[in-house]
Amino acid sequence: MTRSPLTTPQPGAAPPAVHPEAPPPGTGLRSHYNHCFGCGADQRHGLHLTARTPDGSTVEAEFTVGEAHQGAPMLAHGGVLAAAMDEVIGMSVYLFRKPYVTGRLETDYLLPVPVGTTLHLRAWCNGIAGRKAYLEAEGRIGAPGGPVAVRAAALFIEVNMEHFAEHGDLAAIAAEHDYEVNP
Repeated sequence: MTRSPLTTPQPGAAPPAVHPEAPPPGTGLRSHYNHCFGCGADQRHGLHLTARTPDGSTVEAEFTVGEAHQGAPMLAHGGVLAAAMDEVIGMSVYLFRKPYVTGRLETDYLLPVPVGTTLHLRAWCNGIAGRKAYLEAEGRIGAPGGPVAVRAAALFIEVNMEHFAEHGDLAAIAAEHDYEVNP
């Protein structure tokens, strides 16, 4: 992964501890919000990512590239692939039971991804320092052990829920969830 110093864990960044209320291994994760482009069921042309945690510390998901996701004819748009990386990384912070937002996302494209391909995504955290979480993800073609098509490194920033009230629609999120962060 080509990465900048901004997505490289700073000295002293500690691997995250598994939160005692994190979803147990094998658990599926709920969407951020029903209209979320990445994971929302009500988003017509969204990615419809479905995610789970196999071990309580990483997140795995699948995304099938549809015709609405193409850039070049019959190939996934690079921005859509970046959105899939951002989404699986964003779902991995559920495991910390704190709200985070993307501060920086760096993406390496290694292989073209044809329409109809299922990408198997995996995300994990390399360390946390204060409000900063340093994360990575990869997308493999056709199977969890398939060839790597896309990799990402990210810096996520912990925020409070007032962030969503000030800049978004906290009431819409609260209407779908009875807790601060999805399990």
